[in-house]
Amino acid sequence: MDVTGHRSPASRPDAEREPRKAASIRDVAKAAGVSYQTVSRVINSHPNVREETRERVEAAIQTLGFRRNATAFALASGVTRAVTVLTSNTTLYGYAATLQGLEEAARAAGYALGVKLLTPGEDLDRTISSAAAEGGGLMVIGFDRLAASALDRIPENVPCAAIVEAPSHGRTPPRPAVWADDREAARAATAYLLGLGHRTVHYVAIPTSVGTGGSEGPRAQGWRGALEAAGVTPPEPHGGKGWDARAGYDQGRELADDPSVTAILCGNDDLALGVLRALHHAGRTVPGDVSVIGFDNAPHSAFVTPSLTTVRMDFQGLGRDAFALLRRRLENDHRLPAPTFAGTELIIRESSGAPDA
Repeated sequence: MDVTGHRSPASRPDAEREPRKAASIRDVAKAAGVSYQTVSRVINSHPNVREETRERVEAAIQTLGFRRNATAFALASGVTRAVTVLTSNTTLYGYAATLQGLEEAARAAGYALGVKLLTPGEDLDRTISSAAAEGGGLMVIGFDRLAASALDRIPENVPCAAIVEAPSHGRTPPRPAVWADDREAARAATAYLLGLGHRTVHYVAIPTSVGTGGSEGPRAQGWRGALEAAGVTPPEPHGGKGWDARAGYDQGRELADDPSVTAILCGNDDLALGVLRALHHAGRTVPGDVSVIGFDNAPHSAFVTPSLTTVRMDFQGLGRDAFALLRRRLENDHRLPAPTFAGTELIIRESSGAPDA
């Protein structure tokens, strides 16, 4: 019996016991029956590890609760495992889903991910310099003019990758980048509506990253190209100044007043949601009077009435692919998995159909 009033370590509650020493890479190696170099290769996703060995090491990591010391790794390898994302928006579906893909890929690779929000009127060079000073690499979500401008201004010696709108034919982004072919997706969606029997298709545009002076983004270019290929003179596009349902509603009211309008392609699903509401208020049925197609396959698109025909964009996949590009640059290791480049798909739902006779 302890007559001093102190309890022995064995009798102390768990909360008062000494913290268990964190497992080391050598502990993992011993538990898995491999060398610590093999454990390091598994942690860093090197391809030259047998699958059975990889599974054994990963099981030991899980059992021991091993966590790599990021500071020690950075000192030993010269690689700062951190990425800062430059973006002008974090709430719109495409931006948020891309961020989700980036975060998932960064976390799986043991990288920290930070976000710097770009705002109009700020000093872009100062923001870029501040982000670069934190070490690691920069990632730009360049779906709009502000972020595209930031991408153009990042110094060449700063590791960088980007997610961008599909570039025009013959042009390449200023830095390593990934994109989905939304130009072809918009062409296919427009051709689908024409194939249903609509004489033309009107377009409600999103803002674009490609500049001013009447320049059109890839979705508008795909829409226009499909009409011209069918021998149809494209009507004047609408919108281009906003991304949200309010902007779609305002443009939808103008289109709803024109009885010749029977088909509308929208630059994203939020615009399409506003267009659907405007058509409803004008007493025009969907798809009986007017067919509507959105873009992005946002989660709400399947649950509005009528459910929205839309183009699926794999934004999470774009985020993962862009991180793969940047990681290869940061670690100077082209044995790491290469990006796979996400595709698009037209999702047919209730909001599109043949025009009424």
